[in-house]
Amino acid sequence: MSAASADTVVVPGGDPTSPPPVRRVRRNPVTWVRRGGLSTLVFALPVLVIFGVFSWWPIVRSVVMSFQKTNLVAPATWVGWDNFQYVLTDPDLPTAIRNTLYFALLALVIGFPIPLVTAVLMSSVRRLKGLYSVLAYLPVVVPPVVAVLLWKFFYDGSADGVFNTILGWVHLGPYAWLSSPSLAMPSLVLEATWAAAGGTVIIYLAALIGVPGELYDAAEVDGAGIWQKVWHVTMPQLRGVLFITFILQIIGTVQVFLEPYLFTGGGPANATLTILLMIYDYAFGRSLGGDYGAATALSVMLAAFLAILSLVYFKLTSSWSKS
Repeated sequence: MSAASADTVVVPGGDPTSPPPVRRVRRNPVTWVRRGGLSTLVFALPVLVIFGVFSWWPIVRSVVMSFQKTNLVAPATWVGWDNFQYVLTDPDLPTAIRNTLYFALLALVIGFPIPLVTAVLMSSVRRLKGLYSVLAYLPVVVPPVVAVLLWKFFYDGSADGVFNTILGWVHLGPYAWLSSPSLAMPSLVLEATWAAAGGTVIIYLAALIGVPGELYDAAEVDGAGIWQKVWHVTMPQLRGVLFITFILQIIGTVQVFLEPYLFTGGGPANATLTILLMIYDYAFGRSLGGDYGAATALSVMLAAFLAILSLVYFKLTSSWSKS
């Protein structure tokens, strides 16, 4: 037998010239260490500890507390599903759900297209683009409490208020703004959009950099206007980013707390009572040592709803974002 044939492994029914099959090495602790698994674990251990202590353990603790009657002072007692039943039968829960959905809907209608249109307009500017980017992002760096107090001054319901004075120039108003059950929630949405739109604008600007300029040139040769370029070129290229920002905005708006808490405290007449504000009231708002079991039960239900919503959303849009 020649040297060439001696190195060839003949497989019954196969091609003698084909390479020999690759043998899989059985994994064991020794091979795992030799391949760098131990060093990888050592480098990843600090991250795992930080996530475990500050992220995963609070989640597990919250789930456990949702089945307990506790105020973190007296010993906790196991009550099973009583906390969930108590929360679901709370007469304020339907109002909080309705107000939260109303806030999320207004935030999507007002706050979702504004950053996109702003980013498209800013990307077409030839001069002072950096200045416009700074001005767009400036509200994000303003401390939220300062921003709310500033807008609360603007929303003064008297005729001498800032917004009422401006509207008075065109013979409108004055409006009660935060004291009106019909205007309170839109007022909160307007401030929240102003405060958060800058971050989304920067994301869209970064995504627009990756859009090939040849596509706009071809559209311009075909006689497309600015809005036709946006619809037929920009929107398809940003489809993946738009899907991500859309679900993130839904999650963020459903968890709205700061604006209702600082602006109105849930009023007037529970017109701005939201789910997270109810959670706060359960835990801290009613008395010292509140009902943490009910608060965590409502938190777990909200987290489960958002998780299911996210899974369904990504399942439905997985093919759309790639096609």
